[in-house]
Order: sequence, then C-alpha cells, then structure tokens
Amino acid sequence: MKFSYKAIGADGAKMTGTLEAAGKQQALDQLSGMGLRPLALEEMAGAGEKRELFRGRVKAADVENFIRELASLLSSGVPLSRALDIICREASSSAIREEWKGIRDEVADGKSLADALLHRSKLFSPVYVAMVRAGETGGFLAPVLEQIAEFRSREEDLSGKIVAALVYPAVLAVLATGVIIFLMIYFIPRFSTIFDNLGGQLPVLTQYIVACSNFMINHTFVLAVGVVLGWAALRQHLSTERGKLQKERFLLWAPGVGNVAAGFALVRFCRTLGTLLESGVPMLQSLRVAREAIGNQTLAVAVDDSIESVQRGGYLCESLRNVKGMFPASAIEMIGVAEESGRLHQELNRLANSFEKKLDRQLRMLVSLAEPILLFIMAAMVGTVVIGMLLPVFALQDLVR
Repeated sequence: MKFSYKAIGADGAKMTGTLEAAGKQQALDQLSGMGLRPLALEEMAGAGEKRELFRGRVKAADVENFIRELASLLSSGVPLSRALDIICREASSSAIREEWKGIRDEVADGKSLADALLHRSKLFSPVYVAMVRAGETGGFLAPVLEQIAEFRSREEDLSGKIVAALVYPAVLAVLATGVIIFLMIYFIPRFSTIFDNLGGQLPVLTQYIVACSNFMINHTFVLAVGVVLGWAALRQHLSTERGKLQKERFLLWAPGVGNVAAGFALVRFCRTLGTLLESGVPMLQSLRVAREAIGNQTLAVAVDDSIESVQRGGYLCESLRNVKGMFPASAIEMIGVAEESGRLHQELNRLANSFEKKLDRQLRMLVSLAEPILLFIMAAMVGTVVIGMLLPVFALQDLVR
C-alpha cells in the first residue's frame, strides 16, 4: 500500500511525502522511526480511494454529533469502548455506522482514540486530533470532546455566514452573465438583420457589438469548450501549492476582501490556540497546530517566526508583533497582559469571540457594498448593448436614404 503523509519534523518544520507499507500502523511506525510526528496519513490507491469516496457521505453535522454523544457518554462514566459501541448502534445510516465501527475496532485493538481519528483526516482535522491526544494523556477526554464540539459549531457558524454573504453577489453575477449572453445571441442578430436591410454605415459601437454577437454565434462550441477547459485549468492550478499561494495573496491584497480574509484567519488562530491551551496542550505544540488552522499559507508562514521566537523562550505577544496584517496592536497588548497574568487561553477565546463579531459586521458591510456595485456593472453592460443597438435608430432617416 502507498500512503501520503503530512508530518512535523524534530525541528518543528512541516513536511509532506509518500511511503509504502503493509498497513497504516506500519506506516505510522515508519514515520516514528524517521523522527516525524504525523498530522495526516492517507492511503493513495485501490481500496483507499474507495474508502475516501465512502467517507464523503459522512457530513460535518454527523461528526459533530459523534463528538457530542461521545463526550456525554464519557461524562456519564461509560467506558470508551462501550461508548463507541453505543454510538455505532445508534448511527443513522450504514455509511456513518461503518465509519464509527472502524474507530471502535481500532480502539478495541489497543490504539488510542487520537490515533484512530488520525487515520480519518478527512473527518477530523489535526486540531481535533491534537486536542484528543492531550485529553487522553491528561485524563480529561470528556471535557476536551465537549470543547471540540463547541469549536466545530462555531467554525460551522462562521463559515456559514461567509457562504451566506456570498450567495446574493454570486446570483447577481450569474444573472448579469445570462442577460448578456441572451442579448448577444438572441436579441442582437434580429436587430442586425434589420440594419443590414436598410444599408448604410452603422455607428462604431454598434459595429463592435454586432461583431461580438456574430463571433459568439459562429463559435459557440469553441467558446463553450474554451470556458470549460479554462475553468478546469484554473481549478487545477488553484489545487497546486503555487496556485493556492497566489489565490491567498490575491485575497489578502483585494480591497475589502483582504480585511475579511485576515480577520477570518485571526479568529481561527485565536480560537484554536485558546482551546488547545485550555485543553492542556503545551504552548509550542498548540502554536504549531494553530498555525495549520489559519487556513492561509501566506499568514501561516509569517507565524513560523513567532513559533521559533517562543521556542527560544520569548513571549508570545512580542513574537506576534512581526506577523504583519493579521494581529492589531490592541490585540497584541491584550495578549501580553493575559500572558503575564496566566489567563492566556481565556483572553484568546475572548478575542476570538470579539473579532468574530467584528468579522460579521465587516461581511455585512462588504455585501452591502457589493450589491450596488454588481448592479451598476450589470446595468452598465446591459445598457451599453441596448444603447449600441438603438444608436442606428436615431439615424434611421440616413439609413433609409
């Protein structure tokens, strides 16, 4: 079997690669022998691909229910293996049941819950695996699972707000494109036929519009194929490391959108780091996991220097001053005060809640600005086409002559 992995080396650097092993446990043993701490491990071919497709049927809400139910059962004093067995029996579908059975069987074979979740990186992120591992090590697994469930709920709410904010602008953009295509393919050819029968010289704007319309009609198949291939090429490029980096840099540079992207990264970083510290995860390990949770490679790279500074014994607040565009000066000062008073995790969670509310306001403002801008662009495009086709009407007498 061939596996792909993401891991952290002894120097704290993140690395990816592939290896061959008879099974996942042997692959994990190989990574340990290489001095690597695995973050994700996935089978690349054969049955592994089928399992990934199978896992796709498990929704985020199912994972959250699994975590909440497991936390409740453990808090009630139910042993872990029995709690997993109960959750398997109560699963709402065969797909979910098989996924939870896999976790139960691995735990029954002697593996830790964190290792069982690590094999399912599509469902459980490195953040959750690190928190579960800390809870198992410290003997407070149930509270950690409750924190993970709350963490997931907040993440879903924040992501839902962003998606909801993008729906209306996306609908406007699709409508504008549809109207333009309809005018160019159906409306303009009928007008151009009338102009051809009348003869005469058409205005320059009208000539350009008619030429564009004829090109779209005569090359419909080529344009359709070009759009599909272009979209596929763009998606392929954005799936590469270079493409992702370019997209993230563009989003950070874009007016308005950049503030929202940086704010979203800040909320995820503060909430992840605060939750991990509250769960008893050591500072350096928490920082490395929180770095992965940022979701923006450009900002994540900037956090690397902060991790190195803390590793050398520096204060977190001082190291975060060098992360440009992500941490406001006020937030750094509050983190510094909390760090000195020993309530860093509380302050980080409070900052996450505060900046989440600010991010919500920024999203509403951005959408309120995007709506009139898109309406103006749509009106300008449609208006240009209509005016271009009406210009010859104003000179109709000259065309008749």
